[in-house]
Amino acid sequence: MNARQLEKLGVPIECVPVAITTIQNVIRAKGFRGKDVKETITKLVENPQAFLTDEQWGAFAQGLLDYRSEVEDVPSEPLKYPTWGQDIDQAAHHQMQTACLLPIARAGALMPDAHVGYGLPIGGVLAVENAVIPYAVGVDIACRMKLSILDIEPREMTKNPTRFESALQRGTRFGMGSEHETPQDHPVMDQDWNVTRTTREKKDNARKQLGTSGSGNHFVEFGTLKLTQMDRNIGLEPGLYTALLSHSGSRGTGASVCSVYSNIARSQLPKSLSTRFGYLGWLSLDSEAGQEYWNAMNLMGDYAAANHDVIHRLVSKLLGGRVIAGVENHHNFAWKEVHNGKELIVHRKGATPAGKGVLGVIPGSMATPGFVVRGKGNADSLESASHGAGRRMSRTAARQKYRWNSVRNTLSDQGVRVISAGADEAPGAYKDIHSVMAAQTDLVEVIGQFDPMIVKMCEDGSPAED
Repeated sequence: MNARQLEKLGVPIECVPVAITTIQNVIRAKGFRGKDVKETITKLVENPQAFLTDEQWGAFAQGLLDYRSEVEDVPSEPLKYPTWGQDIDQAAHHQMQTACLLPIARAGALMPDAHVGYGLPIGGVLAVENAVIPYAVGVDIACRMKLSILDIEPREMTKNPTRFESALQRGTRFGMGSEHETPQDHPVMDQDWNVTRTTREKKDNARKQLGTSGSGNHFVEFGTLKLTQMDRNIGLEPGLYTALLSHSGSRGTGASVCSVYSNIARSQLPKSLSTRFGYLGWLSLDSEAGQEYWNAMNLMGDYAAANHDVIHRLVSKLLGGRVIAGVENHHNFAWKEVHNGKELIVHRKGATPAGKGVLGVIPGSMATPGFVVRGKGNADSLESASHGAGRRMSRTAARQKYRWNSVRNTLSDQGVRVISAGADEAPGAYKDIHSVMAAQTDLVEVIGQFDPMIVKMCEDGSPAED
């Protein structure tokens, strides 16, 4: 019998291989004819439990029962999830709907900067029970925003811009594999890097990359920050300040952690689910692999924060300025949180934590402002907000549409000096940040606006890490 004939008898395609092997063994052992095999398979499909102890048919029966158990765990309809914003393509919705079909999914939300990613869309928020999904966290684990307010008059950026450019040029490095010539120090390197084999083997590389930025949309830039409200966590009066803003994550080590544990999660998916869920393979937090990933992810969170600490320490020292206040936050991370009285693992892939009173930074582009925000704790969004403006075209499309020299000249006319960047990061490749912010007024309130003035990004055309 072939696969098509077996499917007509009600054998799922995922069970066809074991069915064919069983049929071949039965015909050799008992001399069954086609009619006998067909009748037996029909009975087995109707009642596989009756064949579990059968020497020839037992494996096929067990495989069929396992398949049915797996499929029954998958909801017939995805969980309903709220969406903020209108400018979201259907492919991102399709990814979110697929994620909301996971047996472990309990709630979801889609932010106004959402666009297609791997597994969970960028801007997707997904709460699951007792499990973690490496690709719902992302490749660049704990990608992070950090804003430091400096004790330097904002007019200095206009009077002496080369001073600020030099600090950026000398204070960090950009690109895949970038390193400091002299490895930097930070207490994070004294933590336990033996939590997984991957982190242990990548520790030396992580030390070399400490204080560097990646490629893609990662940046370090100076600009003006106009605070419009007092906040006790910032402790400064409303006014205009000089600020340093950076965006990057856990570099090559974080990418390795994602790769290793995503492969493990995907390999553990039953065949009946692998085609549908692919990059959404999950690890139970009761499993050894799940605990290893969880510990590695949290270490990468500390490492990403350390990266920003070093960048801001070096750049502000080279500038001759002192940090007087700051705001920072992760995205691309998973948190243990309680929602509706239940502990859940909340994945925010390209989404900012926005619990009540929690501060965050939501950047725009090189030509548009970013915002310091205070979360409102909206339960429907799982206390989340966007992590930026969000792309409206791919990097390839942006490179085809824009010429970097033209973009740089336009930015210069607008008062933005760009040390380095690429056409794939042209402001036109992004959604309108003002529309994105207008779509989430129930998630965050704006307490300050950051306007970029001197920008440094990767310029070698490397692919994005997050």
